[in-house]
Amino acid sequence: MANLKEIRNRITSIGSTMQITSAMKMVSAAKLKKAQDAIVAMRPYSSKLTELLQNLSATLDSDSGGAYSAQREVSKVLLVVITSNRGLCGGFNSSITKKTVNIINEKYSGIPIDLFTIGKKGTDVLSKGYNVVATRNDIYDDLTFDNVALVAEKLMDMYVDGTYDKIEIIYNRFKNAATQLPQVEQFLPIKPIEGGDANAVNSDYIFEPSKEEIVLALIPKSLKTQLYKSLRDSFASEHGARMTAMHKATDNATDLRDELLLKYNKARQAAITNEILEIVGGAEALKN
Repeated sequence: MANLKEIRNRITSIGSTMQITSAMKMVSAAKLKKAQDAIVAMRPYSSKLTELLQNLSATLDSDSGGAYSAQREVSKVLLVVITSNRGLCGGFNSSITKKTVNIINEKYSGIPIDLFTIGKKGTDVLSKGYNVVATRNDIYDDLTFDNVALVAEKLMDMYVDGTYDKIEIIYNRFKNAATQLPQVEQFLPIKPIEGGDANAVNSDYIFEPSKEEIVLALIPKSLKTQLYKSLRDSFASEHGARMTAMHKATDNATDLRDELLLKYNKARQAAITNEILEIVGGAEALKN
């Protein structure tokens, strides 16, 4: 039977771990509510703006703003990989790094690939085997539209000047606290609406002053919004994943503590029984 002091120390240690994981769960739950409200409110706006710009840009030539939608032969690709700066969130980060590796090996096999990483965990893993040309792990320190817009402008410039022929974003899409879905979205060039008629937009909207001027103003904003939405999605997913992971860790620690308490009580009872037997045996020996 294990030493009673050793079991007591293990029970105390597990109790301390339970306090930490429980506190982390509550902190993530509080942050998740705010992050979830932000992404749920943003999705309809982002979706409609993207749909409008996809439709409009498809009707323009490259000189009128179609530079962001012109299809080129893909000779070099940039993947924007969004993870978190902190761990203890289950498979949140590993799912994105695995998705990235699969895309590089399968979808773009034989094509030069560069990575733009956002999040320390993804940077640490992917920089060991792939070409990370830039990283912005500091973006989570102040996750605002203005800060994200600067990153989006850099990506847009690299596409327009021909550095890359295609840019995709890989991130976790928030579904609920227990479910995060790895997503791959094309950032540039702008994808046309599938099965849609580019000329149909003329019957849906009246443009003032002109379609070209509106598109030139809205395309950059739409792309910035798309990147911001992806980061917001990932941010909410991170807190949901961490809350779920800490909840499971607390439950597992509780089960382990209960097992150790049972083991401790059995060992203590056995020790008491042995002491009683020794006392009774000694008393019988004295009588004889």
